[in-house]
Amino acid sequence: MNRNSLGLRLHVVVAAVFSGGKVGTPRSGVRGQRQRAVPTMEFETRRLILRSFRNEDVDFLAPLMANTDFMRFSLGAFTREQTVGFLDKLIDWERRGLPSQFAVIHRNDNRLIGYCGFFHQQVDEMDEIEIGYRLNPDYWSRGLATEAARAVRDHGFRDLKLPRVISLIHPDICRRVESRRKTE
Repeated sequence: MNRNSLGLRLHVVVAAVFSGGKVGTPRSGVRGQRQRAVPTMEFETRRLILRSFRNEDVDFLAPLMANTDFMRFSLGAFTREQTVGFLDKLIDWERRGLPSQFAVIHRNDNRLIGYCGFFHQQVDEMDEIEIGYRLNPDYWSRGLATEAARAVRDHGFRDLKLPRVISLIHPDICRRVESRRKTE
């Protein structure tokens, strides 16, 4: 067990090798962001599009981040102002060339259903890159988070040449998985 910057005891899962599985095809481009051009990235998986966030995404992201189920394993529900700050931080990371989060778009209905990508964490006094995600509860239990996380992981190793990524897993999730395994 490790502790993150919030002091939470979390399980850390480390991925340090590229799996070689083809999950999505990245496409890059350039879009205008405020006064500077920002490189953008987009991945397509079988059911999802993962793309760079845009300022106008706040109208779709704010209701999600105000949802207590969406934010259950995070810092709690956000106000619109907190969501604006969060989105500004993600866009700034990308502008500075740092690994960031991607908007997760469901291909069938073209809806923004959450985010998946990289967070910058400090775990046991070490700087780490974490793969994290949040999905609209209406889309849970379909394997979409796994699909998105695999595409992001592959992008991290293949394109960003990250030496390792971690995933912080809330203890409540570990208990549920363990309980589920015992009943199988």
